Amino acid sequence: MTETAPVGRVLGTEDSTPLSFWVGVSEGQYAQLDDVLTTLRTVPGVGQVETSGVVTAVRSRHEGAQFDSDVFDIASGLLPAQIQEAAEVTVTRVEPEVFVPPQPGQPVHRAEGADRERALFFDGMTRKIPLGFSRDGLPVVLNPDFLDGTRGAHVSISGVSGVATKTSFATWLLYSMLNSQALGGEAKNTKALIFNVKGEDLLLLDHPNSRTDETIDDHYHRLGLSPGAFASVSVLAPPRPGDVNGTPDVACRSTGVAPFYWTLDQFCHQKLLPFVFADADDDRQQYTMVVHQVAAQLEKTAQAKGNGSIVIDGQHLTTYDGLVQYICDRLSDEDDRTQWAGSAVGLGTVNAFIRRLVASERDVGRLVRGDLAPQADSFTTDAQVTVVDLHNLPDRAQRFVVGVILRSEFDRKEKAGSARPLQFIVLDELNKYAPREGSSPIKELLLDIAERGRSLGVILIGAQQTASEVERRIVANSAIKVVGRLDAAEAGRPEYGFLSQAQRQRVLMAKPGTMFVAQPELPVPLVVNFPFPTWATRPSEAGPPPKSAASSVTAHHDPFALSDHDDDIPF
Repeated sequence: MTETAPVGRVLGTEDSTPLSFWVGVSEGQYAQLDDVLTTLRTVPGVGQVETSGVVTAVRSRHEGAQFDSDVFDIASGLLPAQIQEAAEVTVTRVEPEVFVPPQPGQPVHRAEGADRERALFFDGMTRKIPLGFSRDGLPVVLNPDFLDGTRGAHVSISGVSGVATKTSFATWLLYSMLNSQALGGEAKNTKALIFNVKGEDLLLLDHPNSRTDETIDDHYHRLGLSPGAFASVSVLAPPRPGDVNGTPDVACRSTGVAPFYWTLDQFCHQKLLPFVFADADDDRQQYTMVVHQVAAQLEKTAQAKGNGSIVIDGQHLTTYDGLVQYICDRLSDEDDRTQWAGSAVGLGTVNAFIRRLVASERDVGRLVRGDLAPQADSFTTDAQVTVVDLHNLPDRAQRFVVGVILRSEFDRKEKAGSARPLQFIVLDELNKYAPREGSSPIKELLLDIAERGRSLGVILIGAQQTASEVERRIVANSAIKVVGRLDAAEAGRPEYGFLSQAQRQRVLMAKPGTMFVAQPELPVPLVVNFPFPTWATRPSEAGPPPKSAASSVTAHHDPFALSDHDDDIPF
């Protein structure tokens, strides 16, 4: 127990329980939200029991006042009264585990050093991932056992768009994990796949942030990290519309970037057609039977013809539009319709499928090609971090890309048969890809990752504006829950039951860079301020990349590779 002056004493006018108690704050002292306090009690036959916890409520009032108007007379000295502050402490740890209430009148100290480590269970963590700083300016850490699959996995990050800095926290968590000692020798083989859906903010992670200064660098050093950019990054982007060479549609960089696409041969033989109909509303329609029947027929009849093109029934197809037209012709022909759509499918259902398939030509046409050489099936590059840029694609194309890549990477890990090396997947707008209602191929994949990914070393870091609109099992399987600023209606949802009542009110005013982090060992979420990123979060912040980093980047296996964001986060 620390020898500093006590903050106050356990109140006797409020119930004291083994799970919470109130502290009367001494004159000249203070207690603020999130402070860590500790007190001792001597128990017969046991000895001293240390009860520690986090301040979750603070109040101040006049003792001796009876009416509201008394405040004016007290302030002018006409009525005697005393200002008294009190703090509610929610217990986080009892050592040894003898659950007795702290006794009124016992001194309460601010937990420091080893006392704080014990109170927050940091002392039992053999490995630690720096998360940021608490309100008292001391480091807060995360137990990687609940992130890397040892005892749990997956992260759920919630908050309103543009204010909660969800993506910034996700990239900060990756940076902290990859650059700390938490993963040991595994870190260099660990891979991260990030889907970029907003602008080009995540395409420059390997460029240092030109807005950093010595104060920001000091924050990293205090957390045991070296400030800087991500050391090894490659970017995959869709081909530019109408470009026959497959040039990546990226404006902010010219190195370490390659196009991604699928050949007609891959589209048919890997049965990718269902991902063209990946909206949750699609799966509630009867034409999904046609989708799977057509996909099976394409796999059966398509023959590779070189350079990604295919031949079906003697017809040489080199474009996605040509494939769509061929399918429509087969479904419009009475003799072929049964074979391609199934015998129990009505004409109205077939026409509904045709309308949606034709509508996909504009969205998916530049991603499914018959004029370019095939790419490798794996989307994990030699770089440690791979960013898949989706921001230039329409919604249907984004769903197609996310679904196909997730399936490819999950299948790859299943075939590997080992959880190591780890594969992290960062996906924003999770409520779009795995909504609470309905079903879709992407949602089923994300459910599989949430439920089985831990054993395969596939870790999902999902971000969404509203956790209440995400499939329950995905949120429930996330061992780490993070909340930034929320609106009032969302904060009242049961998905945020892990927050205390006071914290539900506080998230309504949380500033960018402030997150509430819940991890399984702690019964109370910790409020964390994570440091300003030292990598570029938008093109205007990007400095030149270090030469060593630029030369180490290897683009996705592709013959056409080129020559070789979020809001500000005040600490």
